[in-house]
Amino acid sequence: MKLTIDRNALMRALSHVQAVVERRNTIPILSNILMVAEGERLSLTATDLDIEATDAAEASVKRAGSVTAPAQTLFDVVRKLPEGSEISLDLSENRLSISSGRSRFVLPTLPASDFQTMAKEAAPTKFEIEAAELRRLIDKTRFAISTEETRYYLNGIYLHHAKGGKGNVLRAVATDGHRLALAETEAPKGSATLKGVIVPRKAVAEARRLLDDAPETVTVEASDSKIVFRIGEAVLTSKLIDGSFPDYQRVIPKENGRILTVDNKQFKDAVDRVATVSAERSRSVKLSLSAGKLTLAVSHSETGQGTEELEADYDSEPMEIGFNAKYLLDVASQIESEEARIEFNDAASPARVLDAKDAGAQYVLMPLRV
Repeated sequence: MKLTIDRNALMRALSHVQAVVERRNTIPILSNILMVAEGERLSLTATDLDIEATDAAEASVKRAGSVTAPAQTLFDVVRKLPEGSEISLDLSENRLSISSGRSRFVLPTLPASDFQTMAKEAAPTKFEIEAAELRRLIDKTRFAISTEETRYYLNGIYLHHAKGGKGNVLRAVATDGHRLALAETEAPKGSATLKGVIVPRKAVAEARRLLDDAPETVTVEASDSKIVFRIGEAVLTSKLIDGSFPDYQRVIPKENGRILTVDNKQFKDAVDRVATVSAERSRSVKLSLSAGKLTLAVSHSETGQGTEELEADYDSEPMEIGFNAKYLLDVASQIESEEARIEFNDAASPARVLDAKDAGAQYVLMPLRV
C-alpha cells in the first residue's frame, strides 16, 4: 500500500471513526483502524464489535492494499501535522511509514485479514431525514439516557414511529426513571415501519458527532438488531439494545392543572445559585409556589441554607414540591423559549415542562421529598 493524501481530508475521516475504538482493549486488533487503499480512495473502518464506523477520503493511490494501524497513535500523529500539508503513507515489511514535509513516523501494523467487520443484513426500514431534525431529536433527549447498567433497556434512545397530536411523527424518548425527555418531528417517508428500536448511548453520541459535518439529509436504516446512519461519506452501524422500553406514555401527566410560567434564564440561574449549598447526593431544591411568586430554597444541616425569590405567573393554590437541582438545570438548558411552562398536580406527582418555541418537545420530572 502506497499513497498520498491531503492532511485535512485524512483528519476529517479519522475523526469520524477513531472515537469508536475503546481506549482499553484486550484484543489488540480492536485498537486498530482498518485502512483500505484502492481506486482513488482511502477507506477507514473502526469497530468495538458493537459499533462500526466507516469513512473515506480522496487519495492518490500508487499501490493498492490494506492494513490496520493503531487508531489513537495514527489520529494523534495526523492531528499534529500542519493543516493543509500532504501526507504520504507507505506500507513496507509490516510497518506503516507516515511522512509529511520533514516529519516521518513509523507505526506497527497488524494484518487486515485479522480485522473483524460487522455482518451486513437487510434493513426493512429505510428513510431519509433532515440532518437538523435528527440533531434536534438527539440533543433534546440524550441527557436523560440512564447510565445504570442494571436497567440496560434504558441505556439508549427509544426511536419509533408514533401517532402525534398533528399526525404521524418520528419520536425519540429517553428516561432514567427520574426524568423523561421526549422529542418528535413529522414522520419522514418510509419511517412507518419503525415500530421501536433502542439506540445505545455510545451510538447516539457517535451519530451526533457525525451530524456536525452532515449534508442536509441523512439516511437511517433499521432492522430488528441493527441501525445504520449514512451521513455523507460516513456510515455508522450499531447493534440495538435487545430489550423492551417501558410504556413511557403512562408517566406523562395529562391533567396537571397548576401552571407556572417563569423566565427560563432567571429560573436556571437561581436554581444553580441555591444548589451551591445543597447536599451532593440528593441535590434537592424546594420550589414554593404562590400567587405571582416562586421561591427556591435549599436547607441542609451541614452545608447550609440558600433561598431566592423570582417573579412568576402562577394563580393556583400555593404548594411546595422538591426536585433534583441537576435535573432542573438539564431541562432548563433545553428550553429555547424565554419562558418555561411547568405543569404541576401535587407534591407527590410528576411535573411536565413545555417549551413554547418547540411544541414537539416535552419533559417530565419526578419529585423528591423535601
